[in-house]
Order: sequence, then structure tokens, then C-alpha cells
Amino acid sequence: MTDPMGNTAPALDPATVNRNRLVLLTIAGIPVTMILAATWLWYFVVNGDLDLVGSLGTANNGRLLQPPRPVAELGLRDQAGDAFTLRAQEPKWTLLVPSPGACDAACEHRLYLTRQIHVAMGKEFNRIQRAWVGDQRAAETAFPVDTLSDGTAAPASFVRYLQSQHVGMFTLAADSEALRAQFPELAERPDTWYLVDPAGWVMMAYDDSVNYKDVMADLKFLLKNSNG
Repeated sequence: MTDPMGNTAPALDPATVNRNRLVLLTIAGIPVTMILAATWLWYFVVNGDLDLVGSLGTANNGRLLQPPRPVAELGLRDQAGDAFTLRAQEPKWTLLVPSPGACDAACEHRLYLTRQIHVAMGKEFNRIQRAWVGDQRAAETAFPVDTLSDGTAAPASFVRYLQSQHVGMFTLAADSEALRAQFPELAERPDTWYLVDPAGWVMMAYDDSVNYKDVMADLKFLLKNSNG
């Protein structure tokens, strides 16, 4: 074999050729192996056979839901009534506040709390988003609140409250029965809200018994150990 200059190139040793092929195959197989491993891991998480957070070595502060719940089962709609899916958005961790019926004082406090946590995450702010889910459109949702959690007077309507206090938050709607079935914790603890992973699985539940600093600790751990 000759090179472009006409010089004779040394013949490659068959053992060297085989070794180079093995290296190339190994490199090419890494992405496939990672995909298969991730699929296998999530299968066991979803089916409740593996405590992922516990296995990673953290004492999570929220309530880990086993198995995780697919948020897609809610049949979410945006304010125009069109179908909405979190998975179609940029992958982020979602602080989700479900609120069947009126957005009362408990609902307002959860929205306030999740906003404060979101802002306090600092440089990780853009990896997190928030969503409110009611059983009707925001314009039809009653807002029986006189004073907000920050001590200021409440706006006259829920829509005006969202516009002034929660710019950028997803405001969504779902069927009332689906909402209550997907979030049964609300029946006992109306102060409950949830954490949804970037793939659209509801995986953690929080309420006022958990300090906001502990919520942030969970979020920082999950963000550190995920690509979402």
C-alpha cells in the first residue's frame, strides 16, 4: 500500500487492526448501552420495584410516590381549551399545584410558596417551571381570598392575580374526576403540591409540614443527578 506521496506504507499487524475495531465498537456501543440501562432503570422505578431516590443515597424530604404517576393521564388543556402536554415543552422539573374548585387561601399559599422556592433556586431557575391545574379555566375559577400570603391585598379576580403574581406559570385545566383521582392526597391535605420530572411523571408530594429549605435540598439533589 502506498500513500499519496508514493511511499510504501507499513502493513498493519492483524492484532492491531482487531484491537482498533474493538475500540471503535466499544465507543459506538456506549450510547446504546446508556439508553438501554436508562430504560431498564425507569421500568423498575415506574413499577415501584426500585426506590431511585433512596438508591442514590438521599434522605428525600418530600413523599416519594411509588409508582410515579403519569401526568398525561390528566388530559391537560390550556386556557384556549387545546390539548397540552408537558412532554411537548422544554424538558424541566415542574412544581405543580393542582386545585379543584376555587383557588382559596390554601391554593394561593401553595402558589406563593412554589414561586418563592423557584426564585430561590438561583442559577438553577431555568431548569424548573411551575404549573397550576384547575378543573376549569382560570377565568371561571373563583378566588375567595382577601389577603395574599405576602400580606398585600388580593386582586379582584383569579386571572388578575395570576397576571400580577405568577407571570410565566402554566395555567392549565383538567377533568375534575381525573384531577381528584390523580392527586388523592388533596382530600386529606389541601396544602399538598407535587414535583413532576422532565419526562412527565409525578414523583414527589409536598405539604406545609416540609420546610422550604428541605424542598430546595431535594431539588438541588435531583438537578445535580439528572440531565433535565
